[in-house]
Amino acid sequence: MPKNNKKKIMCVDDAQFTRNILKKIINKTDFSEVVAEAGDGEEAIKKYQEVQPDLVTMDLVMPVKGGIETIEELLQLDENAKIIVVSALGQEALVLEAAKKGAKDFIQKPFKNEQVLEVLERTLLNNK
Repeated sequence: MPKNNKKKIMCVDDAQFTRNILKKIINKTDFSEVVAEAGDGEEAIKKYQEVQPDLVTMDLVMPVKGGIETIEELLQLDENAKIIVVSALGQEALVLEAAKKGAKDFIQKPFKNEQVLEVLERTLLNNK
């Protein structure tokens, strides 16, 4: 756990641009910080095991290993993993499948700062 007691977050998205925006929003909060990033599902699983984040933001459409498969694997590793899907409009079927697999919430791209913060707070601070 970081000395400052902030919740550890890992951002998983194949677009560096998206990870940068999420990181900026998350690191401005007083309760969370991005401690790891991954550009695909394979990398996400390795990093998850290294940093044991409190929450993961997960893109669904990525090279190597997609979000749905990665969600399943992360939840096999840690049944209490908190995963929030970050996905674009038009991917409703994937988002529903992610929810069935165990994703806790959903942020729609392009996202607004308030939406990201609201979902983070709801997922991290309400102890669901």
